[in-house]
Amino acid sequence: MDMEFNALLHNNTWSLTPAKPGMNIVECKWVYRTKCKADGTVERYKARLVAKGFNQIAGFVASKTDVSLFYYTSGDSRIYPLVYVDDIIMMGNDTALLTTLLGRLSVAFKIRDLGTPTFFLGIETISVDGGLLSQRRYMDDILTRAGMVDCKSLSTPATITKVASPSTDPYENPTQYRRLAGALQYLTITRPDLSYAVNRICQFMHAPTDEHWDMLKWVLRYVKGTLTYGLRLTASPSSDVHAYSDSDWAGCPIDRKFTSGYVVFLGTNLVSWVSRKQRTVARSSTEAEYKGPTDVAAEVTWAMSLLLELGLHSSTPATLWCDNLGVTYMCANPVFHARTKHVEIDYHFVRDKVTTGEFTFNFVSTKDQLADIFTKPLVSACFASLRDKLNVVASPPSA
Repeated sequence: MDMEFNALLHNNTWSLTPAKPGMNIVECKWVYRTKCKADGTVERYKARLVAKGFNQIAGFVASKTDVSLFYYTSGDSRIYPLVYVDDIIMMGNDTALLTTLLGRLSVAFKIRDLGTPTFFLGIETISVDGGLLSQRRYMDDILTRAGMVDCKSLSTPATITKVASPSTDPYENPTQYRRLAGALQYLTITRPDLSYAVNRICQFMHAPTDEHWDMLKWVLRYVKGTLTYGLRLTASPSSDVHAYSDSDWAGCPIDRKFTSGYVVFLGTNLVSWVSRKQRTVARSSTEAEYKGPTDVAAEVTWAMSLLLELGLHSSTPATLWCDNLGVTYMCANPVFHARTKHVEIDYHFVRDKVTTGEFTFNFVSTKDQLADIFTKPLVSACFASLRDKLNVVASPPSA
């Protein structure tokens, strides 16, 4: 506590201001945490003084970006600091410049150089086959909390078999369900293959039933069988952006809303993915499929803008792939048809990107549609094939 408090004073974190009548005072409290290494051993004990944000007046809550990426340049050299609260990863192509920048930061702030990143925000970096981002210890922790350390493993995170008579009995411990579902959400940071299944179980957090609990346990049994899996990142010869989008029209048997998903690649590396149940009911399969390209177009636009700002954007237009011919024709044909007037706004957004040459829109066969894994449960062979193409692979036994 003394070290934390002295650090706050040293960095001039606050200035003392007298309270005024009627002012809502946000109090503070100490939060204690044990910071562990990747192998689970204790690295150090931490104390943090935090504000009780829940005491703020409604309507006056500040928004922020949790993770920030910026860069520092000098000539042709670049340094990219990735910042999350008080944790920073420094990346760059000039060791001397990196050392200089760290020296400047140490003058203004009290920092510790931990060397090459191995464990960051619960994500372990394994230096094999290019690089592997793994949450092995986090997965073990989830299984321990669920009491399923010794459970039988499964080959897919969701069953394709429909239940004849779904259970409507409320699950006896909804708090446990919500905690585990929330924990699985964080796991999708390095496990995109879990996105669809986790998205589905999170739709019932308000009132889970026994059937939903069985669905959650199915996901955990898949996690049990894939503890060594993580997201592979490798040096890519290309910096071109390409993306796949897909939708499952009227896929939800309850309200007939559709699930859409997309994946975005930078060269050979997967950098963004989403599995999302939409809020509206699509009147046609074309409308459902067209929502996917609209969402991925917005994501790709942001990604290309970031790459351009960082000086990493190639001049090649981004390539979007979809397995619906109707959607492909809509992007290439400026003529509106009566059946597509209700999707006009989304149409204009994607169409403008294609017209200006920022995107190219192509058809891909269903068997090569990588985003299929984000919209529906699949048989194990198809699921494993798509998982491999998303660069979700197991680490070697020696790692």
